[in-house]
Amino acid sequence: MLDNAKQLLGVLFPVVAVFLLGLIILTISRAALCTWQAQRVKKAQGLKTIFISGLRMDIVTLSYLLVLPGLLSCLLTGIDVINGVWLVILQIWLIASIWLLIYMEVSSPTFIKEYDVRPNRFFIEYLIYPKEVISMLWTGYKLELFISLVASLATLYFGWIFSSYLVSDLGTLSWYWRLPLGLLVIALCLLGARSSFGHRGINPSMIAFSNDNLMNDLALNSSYSVLYALKLMQSEEDSFTYYPKMEKDKIVDLIQKSTHITQADYIYPELPTLVKRPATHQGKPKNLVILLQESLGSRFVGGLGGLPLTPNLDEIIKESWHFTRLYATGTRSIRGIEAVTSGFSPTPANAVVKLSKSQSDFYTIAQTLHHQGYHTQFVYGGESHFDNMKGFFLGNGFCDIQDLPTFIKPQFVGSWGACDEDLYDKAHQQFTMLQEKEQPFFSLVFTTTNHSPYEYPEGKIEQYNSPAATRENTVKYSDFAFGEFIKQAKASDYWDETVFVVVADHDSRVYGDQAIPIELFNIPAIIFGGGIEAKKDERIASQLDLPPTLLSLIGVDNYGPMIGHDLTQDIAPEKLRAMMQFHKTYAWVNNDNDAVVFQANKAVETYHYDSGSHQLHPVTLPQKLIETANANALWGSLAYKNDYYRWSSIKATM
Repeated sequence: MLDNAKQLLGVLFPVVAVFLLGLIILTISRAALCTWQAQRVKKAQGLKTIFISGLRMDIVTLSYLLVLPGLLSCLLTGIDVINGVWLVILQIWLIASIWLLIYMEVSSPTFIKEYDVRPNRFFIEYLIYPKEVISMLWTGYKLELFISLVASLATLYFGWIFSSYLVSDLGTLSWYWRLPLGLLVIALCLLGARSSFGHRGINPSMIAFSNDNLMNDLALNSSYSVLYALKLMQSEEDSFTYYPKMEKDKIVDLIQKSTHITQADYIYPELPTLVKRPATHQGKPKNLVILLQESLGSRFVGGLGGLPLTPNLDEIIKESWHFTRLYATGTRSIRGIEAVTSGFSPTPANAVVKLSKSQSDFYTIAQTLHHQGYHTQFVYGGESHFDNMKGFFLGNGFCDIQDLPTFIKPQFVGSWGACDEDLYDKAHQQFTMLQEKEQPFFSLVFTTTNHSPYEYPEGKIEQYNSPAATRENTVKYSDFAFGEFIKQAKASDYWDETVFVVVADHDSRVYGDQAIPIELFNIPAIIFGGGIEAKKDERIASQLDLPPTLLSLIGVDNYGPMIGHDLTQDIAPEKLRAMMQFHKTYAWVNNDNDAVVFQANKAVETYHYDSGSHQLHPVTLPQKLIETANANALWGSLAYKNDYYRWSSIKATM
């Protein structure tokens, strides 16, 4: 049968054979792991999902591994001058591919027993310390080492015999078929690697389905898991690379002193910002809803001095606690998500939503609230795997994802998903259902309409400008949808039991020739709902201050590592600040509008920000203030590197 297949497939026979062998190896390994973890698989109701998604991920992995030898087999096999050399190279490539798959799968059970996930970035990081790792393995894992060694030797031995057969007596191609067949191989492998005809290729977040991280990982394979972690690690830029360096102890000291907590209350040196902050609200705990608005800078909100685009939000402002000087930490949605869900400081690296160490066991307020018995959910009109949101949320305290596939007959679906009316209808349905069950809930509701290409249902608003597809018009439509939601919410049973906040992820666009355009980070933050007293707050504040403030307002004690202020408290004016990250530029601005700006590998710059003209004027600032800003610029990278946000470590101190 193999000989017949060899005749049929010709020069592609070795690659196709290894592709199929790889699928068999990975499927057998997955079946063994599912059998080992049968109780957890059954609890997650995930057997079918694991195997279907697993097959997709295995095809992805093998497509990446074999695209180059597939192409070169078409171009080089049978050419007399190089045929012998090429076949040896091909044989080595195929053996190495088989060995990688088998070795990683054989290593997986031991890694899973230690970390409860497939091999990931820790597997790579251990390679940096071979002396210590070899000593550890020899001392505690002799059996595992022996099994890995036997598996590797057997793979290399039998792989050489098998691959020798695969590359022998191959047919040849006519010269005019070589390039077309090679291009077809590339097309098929690219399709296999993307695993989608859509505009986004597959990633681990797309197939995540459970709060049990291991169940999501079983749908991967360990080779993919490690290679994907390696890719993510390339995004982990370090503040210490770009900004003035400072000793760790001094950073910790200055960070603790810059919060409104007495420094003596920080009692865990291994988790230097972990502290308990009692909630201001001492009655029955309330629900929490964060209405995260896409690209809604304050300049688009009439009630905050912006364009007359938001009449419904302007009305809510009159009955809310609203901030006039609250600033986003960055310019991407995932940076805003990072800030409002975890209170994590911005860095030059990607947001923690996409970094490898924070995909599970990372602190978010959902961890706290889920631990307190809340139903924690993310409601989104688009595909929640975008920007790895789904994977991050399911790994870090969110137990429920309500995204586009869960919407029933949405009235309008654009490039980014269902329109905001559909989103708010979905949210209202969820809140009503949970309230009827007397189930306290935390919901992060993320809008999509106010994003290019600015699509929304026709006939809903009177256009502000032309053409219809402009940001100003989508802001008006989004506000219309918000107004319809507020009508439903105010008439609901959950209104008096819920604290809401409208906050933007970031402004729509950041530009200009200044060191950092501070005015383009100014965003609305409007807190309303049951029990919230109307007031205008002109203190400078950051997105980082919202999570601790919201926990305090709903009556849940904040036990966590966040450095943001609980703004229900009287904060000393000298401790009020905002921080902003724009590419590799970091700005720290205090309540007096003094600004310290760090740019990559440049001397620190100090300014006074004129909030009227929005200009930065160079000034000399005290060294103590500059050092506090410097410590904050370095804090995020230090906290990430040293696992100061590890949820399991926090729970261990409770």
